[in-house]
Amino acid sequence: MTGLPDPAASRAVLVGSSAYRHLPALPAVEANVKDLGAELCDATVWGLPEQHCTLVRDPQHPAELIDPVLRAGEEATDTLIVYYAGHGMRDTDSTDLYLALHGSRENTGYTAVAYQHVRSALRASRARRKIVLLDCCFSGRAARTLAGEQHELAGQVAVDGAYVLTASPRDRVALAPDGERHTAFTGELLTILRDGIHDGPELLDLDILHRTLAARLRVKNRPQPQCSQENGIGRLRLVRNRARAVRGAPAGPVLAADVRTAMVSAGLGLARTLRAAGRTRDALPVLRLALRERLPDGEGNLLAAQLELADMLEETGQTREAIEVLEQAFQQVHRFYGAEAVRVCRRLAALLQESGNHLQACEVLEHALDLLQDGSRAAG
Repeated sequence: MTGLPDPAASRAVLVGSSAYRHLPALPAVEANVKDLGAELCDATVWGLPEQHCTLVRDPQHPAELIDPVLRAGEEATDTLIVYYAGHGMRDTDSTDLYLALHGSRENTGYTAVAYQHVRSALRASRARRKIVLLDCCFSGRAARTLAGEQHELAGQVAVDGAYVLTASPRDRVALAPDGERHTAFTGELLTILRDGIHDGPELLDLDILHRTLAARLRVKNRPQPQCSQENGIGRLRLVRNRARAVRGAPAGPVLAADVRTAMVSAGLGLARTLRAAGRTRDALPVLRLALRERLPDGEGNLLAAQLELADMLEETGQTREAIEVLEQAFQQVHRFYGAEAVRVCRRLAALLQESGNHLQACEVLEHALDLLQDGSRAAG
């Protein structure tokens, strides 16, 4: 165990709303989402598998924002992170918080996503821990009233059993300073993830992240982040402290399992790049080499790599070996439910059917149905 949330059982949804028809554009938000996702997936920071980190850019409709949160909430059993950067809005007749969409208009909450819907999706999640990061700017009436409503906002965005950290900027300039790649809040958070905290522990918990963010933003005369938490979740150690890295060694307490996970992830990424360039035969040995790193069943990118390898083998006419790879994956998926587990079953059943093994294909499909039923019961 590394002392951090299990990446294989965790999910992150990062939403960035940067382009608008009726509101000022926030170009820094696009970089926020891209760079924050890269840090969370970095094995020296946390090591979240790329397929467990969903990036939502410029959602047009409420479903484009809420549905990924619902899906991630169904899949995550350890930790769920939801991040939103963009315009925060309030209706003219209420203090309710709304998250702006591409077509949102100022002072018209019905053109945006009510935060209460995000909160409901989080409450429905089976994840043990939930973390919400809101990097919202406010304009108009909200900008004028926010100064006296800090505690009200913290209470409004709170989620039972969750840790909520919000930037609470009072104007756009403080949120997205001119000439800077990121917004003020997310930019400082990324600096902490990349450089670490020199006098901090090897693993950084949420409370330490909040205190450090507040101190650094205060020095720069920028709005102070506020937080709300339940059940002492602020003590959850979320990332490794890169400032404690030893030269020539991975940052923080990275174990052999972390290195193997990173190698599989890197091999999968390179193989996908080669395949996209039409070099499938070059991608095959890369992925075979990556899969020699034996990870615990279902951990990290193992299943994703096996599925990718099976697809490439079938694509190059090596159906028998593709079935062997999927059968190895099938030995793992009976232990847990997940979208990839169901995909393994479906792919294996299809290949068995094509090869004339109809009875075995039926057995695999029956197992897929059992997984779906188990997942529905768990979600209920």
